[in-house]
Amino acid sequence: MIKIVYEEQNLRTAAYDGDKLAGQCTYVVRDGLWELEHTIVDPAYGGQGIAGKLVQELAAQARERGIKIVPVCSYALKTFEKNAEYADVWAK
Repeated sequence: MIKIVYEEQNLRTAAYDGDKLAGQCTYVVRDGLWELEHTIVDPAYGGQGIAGKLVQELAAQARERGIKIVPVCSYALKTFEKNAEYADVWAK
């Protein structure tokens, strides 16, 4: 069972399979915005929707804090473009 967690100290959301890191979505804080830089999933865990869940959790955390996201990562940008649910946290 994959567990998605927000790790504020590591500036990321992470996917764990037990103790194994299966994927992560990382960001940097710049000018009060979160620049979502990378969404990476171990190829062994591909096709399970993990990347989407990582982006979704990061957006939820930003929403809770009233922070906007700049999706620099190509995967995140495509996800933001295709899903209206991210409009409120997208710093266009």
